[in-house]
Amino acid sequence: MDGVVVVSVEQLSKGKQRLRLDNGEVWVLYSGELRSCSLAEGTELTQTQYEQIRCDIIGKRAKKRAMHLLEKMDRTEQQLRKKLLESEYPEDLAEEAIAYVKRFHYVDDARYADSYVRLKGAAKSRGKLLAELQNKGIDRELACRVLSEYEDERDEQQMILELMRKRNYDPQTASLQEQRRMYGYLMRRGFQSADICRAMGRS
Repeated sequence: MDGVVVVSVEQLSKGKQRLRLDNGEVWVLYSGELRSCSLAEGTELTQTQYEQIRCDIIGKRAKKRAMHLLEKMDRTEQQLRKKLLESEYPEDLAEEAIAYVKRFHYVDDARYADSYVRLKGAAKSRGKLLAELQNKGIDRELACRVLSEYEDERDEQQMILELMRKRNYDPQTASLQEQRRMYGYLMRRGFQSADICRAMGRS
């Protein structure tokens, strides 16, 4: 690889700049880093300089950013990847950062799925939970396995009855309007119509 040239330098904020390189890459660096590396529009980097900046500055920062994001809240691998790419880290460095935190189990999709199901499972159906997990980037096979394990500990009819009790719904005395409202509430949480009607005593 020949030298890489800085095509443009764009001010992002008071202390942050976006560099575009002639190989198509985009780097986001702080002003002090530009000065210490003598970077400006038109600067040509040697292979050694190029790799050093990517590894020692951008790569290390990507790992720290990944750690910081996970300290704030648990995330799936897909969610973490999206955040890193939104911050304009090169794709390969974002993947390296993800691999780094995975080695220490700071990001763990199986743990995330299990925690999510146990937190949300009492108020949502299997179908709803599966859709939400997949939307968060959890592999379908993993999501199904976690749900199957959880289903051994729960019964959807019992869940519906518990939700009805929490909302002070009495099937024996509920008006038609109250029945419709409860039916809609349970449908929005992903329960099957047949299960809802059975629990409401309308089957």
